[in-house]
Amino acid sequence: MDYRTRLYGFKEVYNHRDTDRLFLNAVKGNVDFHRSHCREYDGILKRQGFYTEQMKTAADLYRLPCLPTLYFKRHTLYSMAERSMVIKATSSGTAGKKSRLGFELKGLMYAGEMTLRMARFHGLLSLKPANYLILGYEPHRSNHTVINKTQRASMLFAPPLNCEYALLYRNGSYRLNLSGLKQTLKKYASRPYPVRIIGFPSYLYFLLKELQSDGISLNLPPGSMIMLGGGWKQHYKEQVEKTALYDMVWHVLGIGEENCREFFGAAEHPALYCTCKNHHFHVPSYSRVIIRDADTLEPLDYGQTGLVNLISPMMESVPIVSVITDDLGILHRGNECGCGIETPYLEIIGRAGISGIKTCAAGAGQLIQERRGDIPALSNGFKPGMF
Repeated sequence: MDYRTRLYGFKEVYNHRDTDRLFLNAVKGNVDFHRSHCREYDGILKRQGFYTEQMKTAADLYRLPCLPTLYFKRHTLYSMAERSMVIKATSSGTAGKKSRLGFELKGLMYAGEMTLRMARFHGLLSLKPANYLILGYEPHRSNHTVINKTQRASMLFAPPLNCEYALLYRNGSYRLNLSGLKQTLKKYASRPYPVRIIGFPSYLYFLLKELQSDGISLNLPPGSMIMLGGGWKQHYKEQVEKTALYDMVWHVLGIGEENCREFFGAAEHPALYCTCKNHHFHVPSYSRVIIRDADTLEPLDYGQTGLVNLISPMMESVPIVSVITDDLGILHRGNECGCGIETPYLEIIGRAGISGIKTCAAGAGQLIQERRGDIPALSNGFKPGMF
């Protein structure tokens, strides 16, 4: 039996208590696989003096060295031949560098199982056809980004009738299609089928502002949904609170807050996080999250701000079992939410805009002190020779 089978076959989407042992065993199996198939990854772990025997319980997962997502943007690190990867993709490359990733069939099958259970749990599946607005990229052979693939995959949750894109590929580049989106929405509003709006929250905000300025208020058909993901990226200065955005959605499109969902993820972390009814990202059974101090990389307790370390043993193609992002976050106890889900939930509070590994902690520190109101002395938490 594959070491991942029991974990990704577990039917309860949010249950850490009964999956801690399954998760630990899957992580150990995944790390051992990558060590024996990727010399570079084995070298990284040896330089850190790490062996899987050091993880005796799920509480020891923090001992596993985490690779910065930036590392994958600068190095190609594979644990199998590219011909064995059925999908190849890149990160969005907002800062100009892209992670080059590949995913094998068996790992994708586990991803499909996970996604189906998550979608069913959060009420995203429907047999009724829907009209789609994709607030993202029109498919093109030159676009290999993970976000483009996941936005398209979201159309599998309900049969698609029609689709309009926010970013159209014309003459070698993408162009924003706000006027087309407005016209399409008007058409959709006059038809009996639900509308599903999927993609970047920034483009939803721009679209809502355009409709407001034109004095347009629509009442989209019952069952219509908003499904956001990908973050605000380079439009972070325009970012608004979720409550304000969902209030605009209600007044402009007639879609209630209960039908608004947001997703969190990373190209280098093949796990799905979907907001609960209180708009929090609870950590599913199939992944774990550690918040690390920006200075020392030591794990932090609940309620403390630090760099987000994501753990998933899903893929054997690339050693992305434990990655640390440039997101700053806080992990909260599940019972603080009030939605009924018991697993901890992740709050994303910003990004530690980095130009290199050595500036990561400094950038994180700046955002953390803005939140704390103090000025901690931060140094580089990434040890010399770590990578």
